[in-house]
Amino acid sequence: MTKKKKKIFKKKGNVVKDLTRNIFKVLNTDSTKSYNYKQVAAKLKVTDTDGKNQIIQKLAELNADKKIKEVERGKFQVNVDKKYYIGTLDVTSNGNGYFISDDYEDDIFIPNNNLGKGLHQDTVKAYVYKKRSGKKMEADVVEVLERAKTDFVGVLQKNKDKNFGFVIPDNHKMYADIFISENKMNGAQDGDKVQAKIIDWPKKSKNPFGKITTVLGKPGEHNTEMHSILLEYDLPYEFEPEVEKEAESLPIEITEKEISKRRDMRKDLTFTIDPKDAKDFDDALSFTKLENGNFEIGIHIADVSHYLEPKTILDDEAYKRATSVYLVDRVVPMLPEMLSNGVCSLRPHEEKLTFSAVFEINQKAQIVGEWFGRTVTYSDQRFTYEEAQSIIENVKLSEDIKPYTMPADISIIDKEYTVTPEIVEATLKLDELAKILRKKRMKAGAISFDRVEVKFNLDAEANPVGVFFKESKDANKLIEEFMLLANRKVAEFIGFSKGKATNRTFIYRIHDEPDDEKLASLQNMVRKFGYKINTDTKESTSESLNQLLSDVHGKAESNMIETLTIRTMSKAKYTTQNIGHYGLAFDYYSHFTSPIRRYPDVMTHRLLQHYLDGGDTPKPLPYEERCKHSSNREELASKAERSSIKYMQVKYMQDHKDEEFEGVITGVTEWGIYVEISSNKCEGMVRIRDIKNDYYVFDEKQYAIVGQSSKKIYQLGDDVKIKVKKTDLERKHLYFNLIEE
Repeated sequence: MTKKKKKIFKKKGNVVKDLTRNIFKVLNTDSTKSYNYKQVAAKLKVTDTDGKNQIIQKLAELNADKKIKEVERGKFQVNVDKKYYIGTLDVTSNGNGYFISDDYEDDIFIPNNNLGKGLHQDTVKAYVYKKRSGKKMEADVVEVLERAKTDFVGVLQKNKDKNFGFVIPDNHKMYADIFISENKMNGAQDGDKVQAKIIDWPKKSKNPFGKITTVLGKPGEHNTEMHSILLEYDLPYEFEPEVEKEAESLPIEITEKEISKRRDMRKDLTFTIDPKDAKDFDDALSFTKLENGNFEIGIHIADVSHYLEPKTILDDEAYKRATSVYLVDRVVPMLPEMLSNGVCSLRPHEEKLTFSAVFEINQKAQIVGEWFGRTVTYSDQRFTYEEAQSIIENVKLSEDIKPYTMPADISIIDKEYTVTPEIVEATLKLDELAKILRKKRMKAGAISFDRVEVKFNLDAEANPVGVFFKESKDANKLIEEFMLLANRKVAEFIGFSKGKATNRTFIYRIHDEPDDEKLASLQNMVRKFGYKINTDTKESTSESLNQLLSDVHGKAESNMIETLTIRTMSKAKYTTQNIGHYGLAFDYYSHFTSPIRRYPDVMTHRLLQHYLDGGDTPKPLPYEERCKHSSNREELASKAERSSIKYMQVKYMQDHKDEEFEGVITGVTEWGIYVEISSNKCEGMVRIRDIKNDYYVFDEKQYAIVGQSSKKIYQLGDDVKIKVKKTDLERKHLYFNLIEE
């Protein structure tokens, strides 16, 4: 259980942050005293009218919900008589839970026997009280108001007579097995991996009753496990026939009438740079030298919103999915293949409808002109990142650029071919400008996470036969910088005008500042390795985090420290309320460049065109709800991706049980140490009870376990040697034995 962060009050942009919690903090200072909105604002150091209006509105809401009481006109107190509160249940893997509510600053412990049939992330009503033995609060769940989840993946275990059974959930936070009667088994056999839906939970039963909705196959089979991962996170793995049918029926011809409504950029030199295995080409770049010595650079994005019309089956499905999901061995697209890999994909030597951000840029990478709108484009060339990198590494920018022969071992067509001087020059100039843009961003305080990605070589049956590391190079960063430029400039175009923020509803991608307590924890952690960070100011924090990430790069502890640093960051999310993007050091930022795989980008395109057409600002609430849904779906997709990687790591290590590996200790707990293998980044646990040479005790302050007789210390960051003891493919766990010196 990660305890909820204690945040000091912050105000950014137009939104007063953590307002409910901070109001309670003020009112709880003295529960006998009453406060008006001016006094609350003074305590919270809110001085602007907009912030005070938010306080007035929030006080009225809390009073209406009887969470506070109005003791005289405009003056409020904590409702001390109130014992019941509404919040979210956070269940831990050991079966206990925590009650999370805006009414309390800290999470409140709930013992297992008081969970009241509440499950992880359910919205519940709880009775909160002080324990007799001390001042600590505890809670009892008295009512489940809304289930967060009713479908669970697990293995069916039938009784001896086969007339009933239980589904044993894969999810370690689901503490109750699901009872399945014989007539609710849907043909499932004993030992099958299934998806079960909870349909009832009788008052006197310790187990919920359910029915099996999907039989996935036998545990350990590759497709069974991949489908299990998707369903566990409520992610689909196929499209319904009516969705595919609607996609197939879309008119795909680009008519002269449609071209006449758009800026025709088909003659501009245009190309794409994407991963080798990509099929959905979201974006392309165009490059033109201007007579004044500047460059016109177009960032052209697939015009998905032209084909995806609101209130259609296709749009409803795209919104429901909200994102494509990238597992180790497959992509589960947001849009049917006919759209994602076909009509919308900016494939070479095909005319495509695009939505573009076009900039006039000078030699110093300064933007001197911009244009946004719908276009028609034609891609002259498709590059992989490796091919573009080959040009960048082997050719120098000069006045006399010659054709470049792409080596056969780099070429996507597995043989040499010639790249024209025009495309070579464009690639080199774009790389030069991208490096200037990146340098400016870093100077402004952006954080650079150039992490090494772990990838698997798969055989024909999708079994992992090798591991390799993928690192972001100049070609990747070239594309990244121009996508960031388009996303930033689109957001500025809508959200900022005449030196001030506009009130126009828009889709922003925001990222809050790091939590102070998490930064302090990171500081303590990295000190063990001889590193330090300076958190005195926002600028010093950014600078020292970048220095830390640079210093650890390529070292044994790099993956662990990079992961810990990422965890100090707030989660980026979608919203209509802009507060800027801390990690990128942008005041305005949106997602515009990937509508094939992200629904928020589709909303961005629609709103941008609406404003270009002179439309008034729509009401923000419906868009805010869609933003929240999109952020939630993104988080689920990310969890599924990590789960598929963990599955592949366990599967890969099944064939390496007799080998010794060098690793680094990446985590220390009271039940064992986590070790990451240096050569392949697979992480597993050495349980304390499996270390036989002494009796070890967890020392939280040292991030270590200490032998009671020998005083031997195994500490976070130590180099160790291990062998694989056990691989648990169903639960995606690795267990190691320590090779003791």
